[in-house]
Amino acid sequence: MTMQAVSVEPVRRNVTVGRSVEEAFALFTEGISTWWPFASHSIGGEDTVAAVFEPHEGGRVYERLADGTQHDWADIVAWDPPNRFVLAWHVNPERRTEVEVRFVAAGTVTRVELEHRGWDRLNEAVAAESRENYAVGWEFVLGKYESAA
Repeated sequence: MTMQAVSVEPVRRNVTVGRSVEEAFALFTEGISTWWPFASHSIGGEDTVAAVFEPHEGGRVYERLADGTQHDWADIVAWDPPNRFVLAWHVNPERRTEVEVRFVAAGTVTRVELEHRGWDRLNEAVAAESRENYAVGWEFVLGKYESAA
């Protein structure tokens, strides 16, 4: 009996913001605590007070609760400001995937392109369910980012 690879398309979401590439990158990373919807999209929920990008390859992305507790979201596997970053995403350690965010100049605005991939690392049922949840979730999260920008 042979195993067949699961092929699940990446989640791709894009928004355009009225900021320079540098400003858009900084808002997404340094300014993430100003727009990320912690109540619905964090481990600590209402107790989450900040999200932190450690701005270098090998750094972490994590949330910090009011009591100082930290919960990891991802490890930074590529850091190329202000053009892109790639995260080894592991909010759920049993469902490790990868998120890449690119910042592309488009005249006087910036196109922010998110791709969440790596679903093939998961079993078929988990991959399909997780991908669908993130497809909806990233649309909501990027909407918050777009509004903040």
